[in-house]
Amino acid sequence: MGTTKNNESPFDYRKSLKKPTDPFLNKIKFIDIYLNRPVASLIVRAVYKTSITPNQLTYISFFLGLLGAFFLTRGKYLYFILGGVSAQLCSIVDGADGMLARAKNMCSEYGSHLDLFLDRIIDFCLFAAIALGAGTYFKDNRLLFLGLLGSGLYLLQTNLFYITKSYLQVKDKGETGETRAVVMWAILICALVNRLDIYIYLGVAETVIVNIVRVFYFVSLGKKKNSSPSADKPEPKR
Repeated sequence: MGTTKNNESPFDYRKSLKKPTDPFLNKIKFIDIYLNRPVASLIVRAVYKTSITPNQLTYISFFLGLLGAFFLTRGKYLYFILGGVSAQLCSIVDGADGMLARAKNMCSEYGSHLDLFLDRIIDFCLFAAIALGAGTYFKDNRLLFLGLLGSGLYLLQTNLFYITKSYLQVKDKGETGETRAVVMWAILICALVNRLDIYIYLGVAETVIVNIVRVFYFVSLGKKKNSSPSADKPEPKR
């Protein structure tokens, strides 16, 4: 999330943390703050005075996510556990890259977007891998169908999110790390209890609900604009 910069000052854990502004995230951030961030800080402390950059940690997180997706496609319980652990490690290192960038004042627009770019690829790969693996393990084509449907709905959910952000001209790209930590823990827990089918059902339900909410929210934005005094102004061309 930035370029190499020599910084000999001691690691400041508080400075490395991000402050969520979303009221809902304030209720669930304890999962990220008390479980993931302390472990991620150990990684940051280990590389803090080395030449390792936040972007390099981002690539390591990406590799771990791909490894997790590969394991999850294998359709066997042991591989499910390995996939869940890899996904969790991916989430922890994903938190470490941002912490390192903030701690060393190395934050950059490219690094921030690279993190989002690769995270979304991994999120899709993990969901699709769970669909393939669970469908094979449970010998149920319905799980394969629902899992792939959930993957598509997740992509739609992400697109609607960023389109809304763009319309509102909000530069904040969303505090996805906090919610992503919850998702990765869910994958690990479902893998450990050998019930990735439950993860698929929950994932499809979540994406359906969120997409409906985001559609209605975006429509409501148009109604508010039309009812405002500035509604008579000429609209920009699409």
